[in-house]
Amino acid sequence: MKHPQNLFLIGPMGAGKSAVGRQLARLLHLEFLDSDEEIESRTGVDIPFIFEKEGEAGFRKREAKVIEDLSQQDGVVLATGGGVVMDPQNRNHLGARGFVIYLHTSVDQQLARTRKGRDRPLLDNDDPRAVLDALMEIRDPLYREIADLTVETDGRKVRAVANEILDRL
Repeated sequence: MKHPQNLFLIGPMGAGKSAVGRQLARLLHLEFLDSDEEIESRTGVDIPFIFEKEGEAGFRKREAKVIEDLSQQDGVVLATGGGVVMDPQNRNHLGARGFVIYLHTSVDQQLARTRKGRDRPLLDNDDPRAVLDALMEIRDPLYREIADLTVETDGRKVRAVANEILDRL
């Protein structure tokens, strides 16, 4: 059975998972967790450093352990990393242990929201749009596979997205 007291936010980078998650946690008086922040806390280094030293495969192993741990807690709003759905076990944990909300956003919006940040290892190349297009093609069906609710975030304020989620829960 679903644990409606747990909300798990999935979606691509730049969808607003962390910002919306913090707002939802405040409004619902739940604990906010961020899987990327937890990985950095456990390792003592930032995600780009993990990618540099261990590659994406090393990062994904760490991410799977964090998702296994955090998804077992009760009364949490969990913001996940954009690639969390690539691991079938992560999808199983999230889908079985909480209410999964897919924050959908366009590639244009992702580019606008991520262009200033330096902490996106997958976008550290000459053609971030091509990378985001390719990631969306692969990941969108996986997000939709486990989502209990899909919410559009393009051009919307954090509060508006959080309020829509609350209205639809």
